[in-house]
Amino acid sequence: MILIKNVELFNPKSMGKKSILTCFDKIAYISKKIDFPSSNFPTVKIIDGDDLIAIPGLIDLHIHINGAGGEGGFNNRTPELNLTNLTLSGITTCVGLLGTDGITRNMGGLIAKARALEKEGITTYCWTGCYSVPTRTLTDSVRGDIVLVDKIIGAGEIAVSDHRDSHPSEEDLIHLACETRIGGIISGKCGVLHMHLGDGKKGMTPLFDLIDKSDIPFENLLPTHVNRNSLVSKQALEYLKIGGFIDITTGIKNEGDTAQSAPELYSKILKENISPYHVTMSSDAGGSMPIFDDKGNLTKLTVGLPSTDMESIRECIKMGLSMEESIIPFTSSPAKFLKFEHKGSLLEGYDADLILLDKKLNIHTLISKGKIMVQNYKPVVYGTFENS
Repeated sequence: MILIKNVELFNPKSMGKKSILTCFDKIAYISKKIDFPSSNFPTVKIIDGDDLIAIPGLIDLHIHINGAGGEGGFNNRTPELNLTNLTLSGITTCVGLLGTDGITRNMGGLIAKARALEKEGITTYCWTGCYSVPTRTLTDSVRGDIVLVDKIIGAGEIAVSDHRDSHPSEEDLIHLACETRIGGIISGKCGVLHMHLGDGKKGMTPLFDLIDKSDIPFENLLPTHVNRNSLVSKQALEYLKIGGFIDITTGIKNEGDTAQSAPELYSKILKENISPYHVTMSSDAGGSMPIFDDKGNLTKLTVGLPSTDMESIRECIKMGLSMEESIIPFTSSPAKFLKFEHKGSLLEGYDADLILLDKKLNIHTLISKGKIMVQNYKPVVYGTFENS
């Protein structure tokens, strides 16, 4: 058991000073004051929460946990992520996925990596597929993967409006969205089609067409990278206003182009009185961040970092957003959208996934599934092949 005493609690709503008791992998009790008998009681690890802030552990729904890339050749394949890459960035739950490369990276490897990270101490899920349509699966279909594989919650990242996509037709996307939705219905999962948006001239038009010409609900579609240029950012606002949901990439920065930072676009969305529960944010960590010229030639390549999630939270607060507004897209919003019960909030009976921040919003302590993973700013649990 762990007792965190007198911590400022955000749930993500501000709850004031509270004490939090965890037991095994759950939050057992939250109260203003928690006392124990002086004898004949199990050992309790006590953390002094004075001057600390408790928020839910971050849920990152778009991470290339087993690497990605390859747009510039085999030497441009990005490395797998280690456990501490995630825990030191505040991530206690992640959804892994493939990207451009569905050949040298495959679903078997992705599932294996997800299971490894789960065993090492965090919660993991996966999207099935890659950029291409028809997409890569573990069983003989997207529907089969979602129904039969516990880790798989939907399909993604399926690419549109990108010179690296397979130029799926309108009918292809509708069929794939239907297969994903039905898989979710049968299995009780979210059944979301997670779609990569490129820099192509169509932008989000394939999403608008899919909604207009099918009966797929908004709740089964999640476009990502909507802050990559001015066209898709503008279309994302339009999409939100008709009821859609979007994912903003924290790893995208303005580099002299029309891209917007995640906090910048999110702030604009809130000013339009759009619910933060229609917005999620994710890092694209482990994915390559290629820059191409107008002929599609690779000119620059960097790697997405999981640390951009916490950086975006700090930047949101610097911009004047409240703590609640700043953490919703990383906590309660993805938990609700992806149907992750008992995650995304600090409530009794919920999973004991939480972060203790200092006043500068640095990660002092991270607890995942009731186990301390980071303490006094340093990891105390490492991945199997990491050096402690």
